[in-house]
Amino acid sequence: MSTSGTRTLDTARHPSWRRRRLDPDQALGLRLTLAATAAFLVLVPFALLALLVLGVWAPLHRLDTTVTEALHDYALDHPAWVTLMRIWTEVFAPMPLRAAALLVVIWLLRRGARRLALWVTTTMVVGGSLGPLLKLLVGRDRPELLDPVARAAGYSFPSGHALNATLAAGVLLLVFLPYAGRGVSRVALWVAAVLVTVVTGLSRVALGVHFTSDVIGGWMLGVAVLAATTAAFTSWRAAPGEAAGGPS
Repeated sequence: MSTSGTRTLDTARHPSWRRRRLDPDQALGLRLTLAATAAFLVLVPFALLALLVLGVWAPLHRLDTTVTEALHDYALDHPAWVTLMRIWTEVFAPMPLRAAALLVVIWLLRRGARRLALWVTTTMVVGGSLGPLLKLLVGRDRPELLDPVARAAGYSFPSGHALNATLAAGVLLLVFLPYAGRGVSRVALWVAAVLVTVVTGLSRVALGVHFTSDVIGGWMLGVAVLAATTAAFTSWRAAPGEAAGGPS
């Protein structure tokens, strides 16, 4: 056999590190690589945003202040809007979302999906722990308004509501999309996930208890946590010779 033929056979038997990372048939293949890359790519802009918040970057401060004041003026003139936002922000607060995630975990355990249940638990716990820790590290005060329509305690960046809504939306999609098929149910799941994430974040700015950058930071951190835990559980799940899949 020729030297080139020997090299080709050896490459087929022992693919390079790069090919293993990008090969969907490898245990640590394409999906794991994409998830890990997504986590990194989202964490970079989150870290940059946190630095801009810490440095009180003037353009970001002006943007936050302008949006907050505009939405606050609208809220003062539309009490029904305030009521709607208050109801939404309470229904989709971190604790109700964690309670819903616990119900999902129990349902998964009853179905025998232990690893997926552990992934849901890990995702919610890791994200829920990072939020308060980063609030303390950044130490950003909440908006100060003369006639506030709502109040919230603690520091501002990142938004815990936005973070936990993003985590819950990710759990909703990854757990239930496999059961949704390709019809209306699948579209409904995506719509529900987007609404929970976007409107929950909007409600915090509309009520004047968070800046826009707080909410964006919460969304970014939530996506990064989802990508990171998915990558970790994909790696743990895969056995030698087994195709890389989701965290189930």
